[in-house]
Amino acid sequence: MGLLSGTAQAAERDYCPERPGIGTPACTIAPGRISLETGLVDWTREDDSSTRSDTILIGDTLVRIGLTDTIEAQLGWTPFGHARTRDKNSAAIDRANRVGDVLLGFKANVHNPDGSGFSVAVHPFVTLPVGRGPVGAGDWGAGLVVPVTYDLSDALNLELSPELDAAVDQDGNGRHLAFSGTMGLGVAITPAVTGTVEFQALRDDDPSGATTQALAGLSLGWMANDALQLDIGGAIGLNHASPDSEIYLGISRRF
Repeated sequence: MGLLSGTAQAAERDYCPERPGIGTPACTIAPGRISLETGLVDWTREDDSSTRSDTILIGDTLVRIGLTDTIEAQLGWTPFGHARTRDKNSAAIDRANRVGDVLLGFKANVHNPDGSGFSVAVHPFVTLPVGRGPVGAGDWGAGLVVPVTYDLSDALNLELSPELDAAVDQDGNGRHLAFSGTMGLGVAITPAVTGTVEFQALRDDDPSGATTQALAGLSLGWMANDALQLDIGGAIGLNHASPDSEIYLGISRRF
C-alpha cells in the first residue's frame, strides 16, 4: 500500500474526470490513482406522435484505474434503471425496472496524458449483456473512441471525440455498424468551474431502420477541491430521430 501511495504522489497531476458531457477527454488517471465517477440521476425523454418514453438511471458508475503514466483501465455499470413508455392512443403504460450492462475497457494516451496542450488517446471498450432491455442492450457490443483535446488558451479547450461501434441491434440479437463525432468547447468560467458546450452527430445502421441523430449539450463541472467534482448537465435532440431531452447530476472523486 505504501508503494502504491508513493507511486501516486510521484506521478500526481490535476484531476481530470470523464464527467460531465457527451464527449470523452483524452487525459488519463495518474498511476496508482482511482477515479470513481457516478451519475446520481439521469433522466432521458423521448416523445413522438404515438408514444412517450422516460428512462431514469440511478448510480450509473465508471471506475478508472491508473495503471501506468499513460494507460488506465475502466469498469462501468448501471445498477438501476427505470423505463416507462406510454401509448398516446390507448393510454396503456409499460414499466420496467432493470440493471444495465457492464463496460470493460482501457484508455491509452499517446501524447500529454495530463490533457494539457495537444492531447490524444485511444479508448477501446466492450459491453457485456448483464442487464436486459430496455435498460440493457441484450447482447455484447464493442467500440473505439479516439479522443483529442487542444488548449486554445488558458481558458478555452477544444474537444473532439470520433467513435466507431459494433452496436447491439435493437432486437437485442446481433450487432451493426454505428459511428459518431462529438465536438465540444470547454470554458474555464472560474478556477473551479468549467462549462462545456457540445454537438454530436451519430449514424446508426440498425437492421430495423437506419437513423441519424443530432444532439446539443451543455454541462457545468465544479471542482469542490483537488479530488472532488460535482456536475450538472443536459442535452437536447436537434432532429426527430434523437431523444428529445436529457438532464443529469453527478459526482466524481479521486482516491
